[in-house]
Amino acid sequence: MRLLDVTLRTPEENLACDEVLLDRVEQGDVEVLRFWESPIPFVVLGVSQVLREHVAERVCEADGIPVLRRCSAGGCVLQGPGCLNYTLVLTHERHPEVATIRGSYCHILGRVCEVLRKRGLSASHKGTSDIAIGGRKVSGNAQKRRRRAILHHGTLLYDMDPELMERYLREPIDRPQYRGERTHRGFVRCLPLSADELRAGIAEAFGATAERHMLSRAEKATLKALARDKYATAEWTHRR
Repeated sequence: MRLLDVTLRTPEENLACDEVLLDRVEQGDVEVLRFWESPIPFVVLGVSQVLREHVAERVCEADGIPVLRRCSAGGCVLQGPGCLNYTLVLTHERHPEVATIRGSYCHILGRVCEVLRKRGLSASHKGTSDIAIGGRKVSGNAQKRRRRAILHHGTLLYDMDPELMERYLREPIDRPQYRGERTHRGFVRCLPLSADELRAGIAEAFGATAERHMLSRAEKATLKALARDKYATAEWTHRR
């Protein structure tokens, strides 16, 4: 597995990078684990979400918070400092457990929960795609699926203020049963681990212990073009 710890300059480039990595693995490259953490806050929608239903647009505009849309499904989230992202691109050949959506979440989140429990945290897989501790969400996850490979996005909250989520995100319409009527503030919590501890744990969970790699020149050029032509456009962000 190729291990990347690469945060790019803009939100658009970070989202484009994951799609480029999926394309490369789909074409035959080795599997990937990437870590990244945006230096600035921004809101990102799931691919099929309706923007006005999930984003406090006027507040985001007033505060200069970018709103973007990713290529994977799942819910609307706030990115930024204190939210470590892990990106997995896994193949069906090497991981037959990812053949179904439910099976893939059980396989991936089960491994993540295991390494968190080794560190003294009572983490469990909740709903379709969450990890929770004490009934409060610490990680949200989403996927994009191709014929040969899947892209799995995961967030790990370790130092983000849930009040910011309430400021920029609307309360979701579709809620996992375990959430009940709790707002972001009452539902979300941060992990008592550092970003480096989380990186080490996730790398351990998926056997990505080799030397960290860099993006190739071709990958950088491709993702910059994709960021410009897709992720930075109003047509893509406001497609729904």
